[in-house]
Amino acid sequence: MPSIDLALAQHGDPVALPPHKYADLLDHTPYKSPIKQALATDGFVVVPAIPEHRALAYADRAYDWLEAFQLGFDRRDEATWTNAHLPVHVKGGMFASRVYHEDFLWAIRCEQGVVDGFAELWGTDKLTTSFDGAAVMLCHRKDLPPAQKWEHMDQSPNRRGFFCAQGIVNLLPNGPDDGGLMVLKGSGAIMEKYFEQHPEQKANHSSWGPADWYGYTEEQQEWFYERGCEWIKVCANPGDLILWDSRTLHYNRPPSGDRTRICTYVCMAPDELLNAKDRAVKQKLFADKGATTHNPFENIFARPTEDGELKFPVVEPSARMLQLAGVRPYDV
Repeated sequence: MPSIDLALAQHGDPVALPPHKYADLLDHTPYKSPIKQALATDGFVVVPAIPEHRALAYADRAYDWLEAFQLGFDRRDEATWTNAHLPVHVKGGMFASRVYHEDFLWAIRCEQGVVDGFAELWGTDKLTTSFDGAAVMLCHRKDLPPAQKWEHMDQSPNRRGFFCAQGIVNLLPNGPDDGGLMVLKGSGAIMEKYFEQHPEQKANHSSWGPADWYGYTEEQQEWFYERGCEWIKVCANPGDLILWDSRTLHYNRPPSGDRTRICTYVCMAPDELLNAKDRAVKQKLFADKGATTHNPFENIFARPTEDGELKFPVVEPSARMLQLAGVRPYDV
């Protein structure tokens, strides 16, 4: 893949970022694959991936992880569901560096159904995964300010074509009032058209790192509404894999009902998309228990870490784990 200073897309004049070999993956509808068809038209899809009993067991392990910090959190006592009793988090329950390499997150990444979902999309099972976090959004929390929307896409407007599919593995029943992913249905398919008509808005802003994040204003969203796009709360069962095109506008919201939301964030793409430089950075992040962004193959950089250690020992790496991490080649 051509080398480029991705930071130029954030600081200075917008630059066109080179597309990868799969950039036209969603351009040839209709598809026999329901995953491809849904992503091409709606921008998101929900796919059964893990048996319910295992998904619920993973949710229990997430609770175990929170209780192991010994900050006073008790899954059975809502009085302890406050910032004072929880490790550092954002957006009402998104957990970062302390959870990226916990054993239950790696177990979820290595689940056959999760790998199969991404493999059907990309047309290969030789994949590399993001090192991303998890969310435990507890219901009935009274210590949080009103939730703010943060409509965005995790792709630079200076890219053309399909870039990546982001993923959530849902671990508890997740209905309309249970918090979770909001998507602007159909927005990904016309994102490039928007910026063709508004090229002056291509400059990236408010990014969490070089290039691949773009926040939308209410005024910008009106253009999408006028073309039939609408906000959808994505609902899912325990064990479902939610995929969405990174061009799709989205955000999450905390529960407003009586059920907690627990999920992990997983994104996979063909291992061949990792160039030598990004692979080396990713291998070091794996060794250091660091994190990538949602994207597992490009724009790899170290995200900030918090004080503290992992609460459970990482499992002995399996062959699949090392392959997904970009450490072990698939052809050996």
